[in-house]
Amino acid sequence: MNTVPDPAVDTARAEIVRVGTSLFARGYVHASAGNISARVGDSHLITPTDAALGFLEPERLALVDGGGEQIAGDRASKTLTLHRRICAADPTARFVIHTHSTHLVALTLAGVWSQDDVLPPLTPYYVMKVGHVPLIPYHRPGDPRVADLVTAHIADRGAHRTPVRAVLLDRLGPVVWGPDAASALAVLEELEETARLWLLTDRRPEPLPSPALDELKAVFGASW
Repeated sequence: MNTVPDPAVDTARAEIVRVGTSLFARGYVHASAGNISARVGDSHLITPTDAALGFLEPERLALVDGGGEQIAGDRASKTLTLHRRICAADPTARFVIHTHSTHLVALTLAGVWSQDDVLPPLTPYYVMKVGHVPLIPYHRPGDPRVADLVTAHIADRGAHRTPVRAVLLDRLGPVVWGPDAASALAVLEELEETARLWLLTDRRPEPLPSPALDELKAVFGASW
């Protein structure tokens, strides 16, 4: 499947490869777990099914047109529907990352703080950079029903002016998104490290008190 060269697509290919390499090198992904996508105009680039994110090849990334038809690359990840639906539900979402990050998967096994907030607001940067993260009940990898649940949370939080930037899939790990790779990575990293902190402290710390949360909202525009 050959396509006319597109500089924007080529840039997105390079960015996905860079992010995959970085995630693998720092232990956020392993084996062929996880996937990454970028929205380019009406099209989407996504890692192939069963691809090892630390060893991606730009030309093998799957390119899918606005109608969902694959037009280049290896067979798209089984989570393509979820990635496309997130971008459709949140116009600011242009880069989506799903990992099986160790501490976040462990959190789903040990027990989350609540169904609507998998972690308490422990630190100011968690509140400012991540915000509310709901738990999505377990479904098999690639189950299209997950997209319905995720987009429902996006719509509900958007209506309350507390937009979500991430969800946590039970036993599978986080899905995060943002307007670019740097933003999505910042959410993922802060989310994983906060899960690590909470588990290392045996889930004992109390959340930030309401006055502290109100101050973060007033001073920094945090959405909580």
